[in-house]
Amino acid sequence: MAKDKYILAIDLGTSGPKVALFSTQGEWVGSEFEETPVTLLPNGGAEQSPGEWWRAIETAGKRLFARNLIPNDDIIAIANTTQWSGTVAVDKDGSAIGNAIIWMDSRGAPYIHKITDGFPKVEGYALTKAIKWVQLTGGIPSNTGKDPIAHILYLKNIHPEIYQRAYKFLEPTDYIGLRLTGEFAASFNSITAHWVTDNRAIQNIKYHDGLIKITGIEREKFPDLKPTNSILGTLRPEIARAWGLRDDVKVFMGSPDIHSAAIGSGAVRDYEAHVYVGTSGWLVCHVPFKKTDLAHNMASLPSAIPGRYLLTNEQESAGGCLQYLRNNILFPQDELSAGERPTTAYQLLDQMAARTSAGSGKLIFTPWLYGERAPIDDHLARGGFNNMSLNTTRADMVRAVFEGVAYNARWLLGYVEKFTGRKAESLHIVGGGAKSNIWCQIHADVLNRPIKQVANPIEVNVSGAALLACAGLGYLKYDEIGTRVKIQNTYMPNPDNRKIYDELFREFVAIYESNKKIYARLNKH
Repeated sequence: MAKDKYILAIDLGTSGPKVALFSTQGEWVGSEFEETPVTLLPNGGAEQSPGEWWRAIETAGKRLFARNLIPNDDIIAIANTTQWSGTVAVDKDGSAIGNAIIWMDSRGAPYIHKITDGFPKVEGYALTKAIKWVQLTGGIPSNTGKDPIAHILYLKNIHPEIYQRAYKFLEPTDYIGLRLTGEFAASFNSITAHWVTDNRAIQNIKYHDGLIKITGIEREKFPDLKPTNSILGTLRPEIARAWGLRDDVKVFMGSPDIHSAAIGSGAVRDYEAHVYVGTSGWLVCHVPFKKTDLAHNMASLPSAIPGRYLLTNEQESAGGCLQYLRNNILFPQDELSAGERPTTAYQLLDQMAARTSAGSGKLIFTPWLYGERAPIDDHLARGGFNNMSLNTTRADMVRAVFEGVAYNARWLLGYVEKFTGRKAESLHIVGGGAKSNIWCQIHADVLNRPIKQVANPIEVNVSGAALLACAGLGYLKYDEIGTRVKIQNTYMPNPDNRKIYDELFREFVAIYESNKKIYARLNKH
C-alpha cells in the first residue's frame, strides 16, 4: 500500500500567516497561526515588515512540526497564498528593502492619475489609454492608488533611494516564493494587478512593452513570469535543514488570496460564486470569457487554475468592520489589556446580534472604513452608523455591522450577475466571518439567495493553495477539486425579512449617493 504524502501550505493574510498540512487528496491535517501587525501611516499609508512575515511563518511552522502530526519526510511540496496587491522591494540578494507596501495603501494615487491622464476622459481615464489597458489586461490601474503599480510609482517619486536600490518589485506571494527557493519570479495571476501584461492568450501571458512604457518603470525591475500553478523551484537547503524537511521538496508558484479562496471554496465550476468575509471581502466566480466592467471595478482575469478566467473584484472592509467594533468601541484596546478583553468576543457579538430583530431598528451601518473598491472605486468614501437614535441599543449596533457588510455584498452581487448574464442560484460563503451562523443567515436574507457554509471556512485560502498543489502534482484533476470541499450548512432566505432588507438596502445605496461629495471634501489630502 502506497504511503500517504503531504503538502505544506502557507497562507500569509493581513493579520498574519497560517501554516497548515494537507494530504495529497486535499484533507486537512492541522494548522498553526501567528499574528503580524499592520502599520498605518499618514496620507493613506499601510505597511508591514517582510521580516516579521518570515519570522511568523517560521514560528507557526515550527509549532506545527512540533506536534508530530505526520513524518516530516512525507512532505513533498510547499504551496503558498498571500494577500494580493502588495509590493516588496528586494535587492539582488533577495533581501527586502524596507517595509512592504500592502493592499490598503493609497499613497500612490497622485502618480496613477498622472499616467492615466489625457483627453477625452471616461471614468477618470484617458480614453485611448483606457481602451488599450482593458483590451490587453482586462483591467486598468485603480485611481485609488492601491495597486502595486501605484506603490512602485510612490517609491520612485517619494523614496527614489529605495527605487534605485531595488532589483525587483515583488508581490507578497512571489516574495515568499523567493524566500523559499531563491528564485525571482511572478506567476501569470500574481502579476495581473500591475496592469502591464497582455492577458488575451490565457495560456501565454507576457509583459507588454507599451504598457510598461506608460508606467515609466524599467522592465528589468519586474520579475520574469512563470505559468500559473507551475513549480517555482526546490526548497533552499538551509530552510530544509532548519525545518527538518527532505532536500527535494518542490515549491509551487503562489497565488493571491482571491484566487486560492476561489479554489478552497469548492465553487470552481464556471458561474459558481462564493462570497468571502475576511478582513476584506469579495464575491467572485470563474467565467469562460475575458470581459471588463470598468465602471464597477471588476474584470475576468487569469485564474489560479491554468487556462481559466476568474471574475475578480474586492471590497475593502468586511470582517475588519467587526474587528474595529470589537477593538475600538466595545472592548477598546487602549482601555483594556489583552487579558481583559473577552476571548469569546466574536461569540458574544453573535449572541448580541441575535437578540435584536432584522433591520436593527432601521439602523444602517456603511462599511467603507478604508474607502471602497467595488462596485464603486472610491478611496475617499467612509463608513459609519446612520439613522441612530436614543432608542438604538448596543445589540442594534452589532447587528447593523453584520447587515451593513451583507448590504455591501448585495450591492456587488447585482453587478456580478449583470457581468455574468445570469442569476447566482446560490453562493458558498468562506472566510472568518463564515464561522458565524447568524452572519451566514443574514447574508442569505439580505442577498435573497441560499448560502452554503463551507466547513472550516477560515482555512479556505490555505486549503485552496494545497488543493492547487495536489492538482499540480497530478493527485487530483482540477475539475475534481469541488468534490473535496465539504458544505457544513445551507441557509435559506427567510421570507419574513424580505421587506425590511429590501427597504434598507435601497437606503444603503442612497446613503453613498447622497454623501459621496461630502466624503470627497472631507477626506482629500
